[in-house]
Amino acid sequence: MPLVTTWIWAAVAVVLFALYLSWTANRLDRLHARIDTARAALDAQLLRRASAAQELATSSLLDPATSMVLYQASHAARQADEEQREVAESELSQALRAVFAEPEQVAELAEAPGGEEALRDLSSAVRRVPMARRFHNDAVRAARAVRTHRLVRYFRLAGKAPFPMAFEMDDEVPTALAPQGAPA
Repeated sequence: MPLVTTWIWAAVAVVLFALYLSWTANRLDRLHARIDTARAALDAQLLRRASAAQELATSSLLDPATSMVLYQASHAARQADEEQREVAESELSQALRAVFAEPEQVAELAEAPGGEEALRDLSSAVRRVPMARRFHNDAVRAARAVRTHRLVRYFRLAGKAPFPMAFEMDDEVPTALAPQGAPA
């Protein structure tokens, strides 16, 4: 009898271990799906920001030099390939901070016909980018934490999914576009 009991306990242990591996693989799959969703949302917010900046640059509300700087940065951000995307988006952030450095400039722009709507669109897009990037990077951090476990590596539970990479960029909101009382 003790030999049969030993085999039963061994079988139960193997089944429990297989269930644990299956649960971990499913969790990792859900985390990768979450990364894909967060990346799509981040891409949408970055495109929205670049489009709003480009629309403002071509609206003739800004002086020609400022329009050119803003247009070139937003165009580069929209056209950047995947390897250069972080740099191009950071340069757009820097251009936005340079253009909207002074609250007086923003107030003057808001008084122009159509300026308030353009500023509202741009301000909304600019403020959503850091949040979308934070969600994406949190999902990447969670997936990386699971992927670093020994069992995940030994049993190759991640499959052929590429190692998740965080999206690092300068996403500081220009102070003049930040809502009153909120940290920039």
